[in-house]
Amino acid sequence: MASSSLTSSRSYSTSWTPKRNKQFERALALYDKDTPDRWHNVARAVGGKSPEEVKRHYEILVEDLEHIENGQVPLPNYKSLGSNGRGFGEEQRHAREVKISNN
Repeated sequence: MASSSLTSSRSYSTSWTPKRNKQFERALALYDKDTPDRWHNVARAVGGKSPEEVKRHYEILVEDLEHIENGQVPLPNYKSLGSNGRGFGEEQRHAREVKISNN
């Protein structure tokens, strides 16, 4: 189920580079909710973003986490192969079969 906040966060987050996101995370750890002028400090640490932009980025992050925790975001379907050439789902099934047969 795709929510409007998830959709908006994806398009919004395109202007946030991985480097800026890392700076944002570090700034959030440094300036907690009790810090005076928190969003000004975070914006200064990130660089190139206004206090309003970093606050909105935080709000979107919180919304997305809430959706994930509430089960509103489906788990990804990994199609990569495991170390033995099996897909992850196949590998998990095989591990269960082995566990069952060993009991």
